[in-house]
Amino acid sequence: MSQEWNIRSRGHFCSLCQKPLVDKSPVVSALREVANGYERFDCHPECWKTTPRDWEPFSLWDGVYFAPVKEAKKEPLKKEDAGELLRQLVTLDDPAMKNVVYVLAVMLERSKILVERDAKTLDDGTIRRVYEDRRQGDTFVILDPRIRLENLAEVQQQVVALLSGTKTLGEVAGEEEHGEKPEAQPETT
Repeated sequence: MSQEWNIRSRGHFCSLCQKPLVDKSPVVSALREVANGYERFDCHPECWKTTPRDWEPFSLWDGVYFAPVKEAKKEPLKKEDAGELLRQLVTLDDPAMKNVVYVLAVMLERSKILVERDAKTLDDGTIRRVYEDRRQGDTFVILDPRIRLENLAEVQQQVVALLSGTKTLGEVAGEEEHGEKPEAQPETT
């Protein structure tokens, strides 16, 4: 699979019976690996248990469905917050940003905005981590680039520069491509 990460939004109807999901009720969520990425299923627990499948999920978790809340119009943000920056980077699908994407995801996990639902080691040794946005229900599948501890400060500086607006995405991506910042290297155990 060529994508290093992607986002899948939470459904508002059961993927199996097509009936609406009910606010604050249990939901089973699953990711199915398909040729061009992942397909997300959000289902009533009864439907998931009783519907036969001829495939195994890439990732599976139980959760609670929260209906979307219409928010009052806000003033446009001048600086992006970490969640919006992560969404923008994932949408760009730029391999040069893999370290920044991963650090943002971990930062959001520590802030309790994202929750890690699963981690899969693939046949090629790469690890894909499945995160879910607690508020919006979006699912992110993110490559774990195995950043070495001595390189972490460099990546954190890039994240701070992007969030503060002192550098653009193009500038940070250019640093990665030209080797100005260290690449992630596999950890040795």
